[in-house]
Amino acid sequence: MKAPRFTKWFAALPALNQPQRLQVLDALRRGAGLHLVVALNEKCRSPGRGCPLCLCERWHRHGHANDLQRYRCFSCRRTFNDLTGTPLARLRLKGKWLDYLDALRASRPVRAAADEVKVHRNTAFRWRHRFLDRVKEDRPARLNGIAEADEMFILESQKGSRRLDRPARKRGGVASRRGISRELDCILVARDRNKQTVDAVTGRGPVSKVQLERHLLPFLDRDVLLVTDANAAYRAFARAHGIAHQSVNVRTGERTRMGASGLVHVQNVNAYHQRLREWLLPFHGVASRYLPNYLGWRRMLDGGNITSADQLFRLAIGPIHSQR
Repeated sequence: MKAPRFTKWFAALPALNQPQRLQVLDALRRGAGLHLVVALNEKCRSPGRGCPLCLCERWHRHGHANDLQRYRCFSCRRTFNDLTGTPLARLRLKGKWLDYLDALRASRPVRAAADEVKVHRNTAFRWRHRFLDRVKEDRPARLNGIAEADEMFILESQKGSRRLDRPARKRGGVASRRGISRELDCILVARDRNKQTVDAVTGRGPVSKVQLERHLLPFLDRDVLLVTDANAAYRAFARAHGIAHQSVNVRTGERTRMGASGLVHVQNVNAYHQRLREWLLPFHGVASRYLPNYLGWRRMLDGGNITSADQLFRLAIGPIHSQR
């Protein structure tokens, strides 16, 4: 906008009534949000970034589209932008992303987040899982020292599915079988005394040695002491891979005992289970296929490392940018 026209527009602001002023503020806020998102996106760009389609590192600028700088690859001649190949590609309303990320950090349910950001509830749900797609992969490289591991179980859910492989249940349903059965999703959580946490959905029913090798073994340091309950799968897993292991027989009332390396218990991981269950309650049931996203979301909040929407935005697109 040219200066004289802007001056005329600015001078007319005092004549606006209250609803009109609120509309202007809302429009300015979206514009500021868009500017911040574009700036953050440019900061996250990797210096060695190449074409996301053919990985060629030779490209040139090719105009703008959808508020983003476009590029053209010298090799395949395809165009792309800084969000191509990321979970945020083709999402609209960029000016509202940072406001939505604040709602995500506050653990708002879908409808509450949609009302707060003024988007449709389907948009809020889609954004939730796009932004969490890379958050769930943000795990510590290794668990050190004393690491506790235990499972928790929640009822399997096919919420949102058009076709069910079982009879439908009413909300708040219970398993038809007692104890740990194939109707329950198994969530494995391992946590060391430095509050580093690794989690995974291992499948349905009790955890097995093979599942521990797939989901737990890559994150254990060679000198770690693994502390678990008396589940035989952990004992077989530790013996097969030469991992120091001690168990606490919780069923007999044993809570803690003194070992050679210090106090032996699984109270840290059980406390994490309790926090996770309480945190999931306001969502009124989580579909099993989305459980990994929710686990990553809770792990992000529990660690306390993400303190702003900017950091969460970098985490959502950073890993992909760094691999280009």
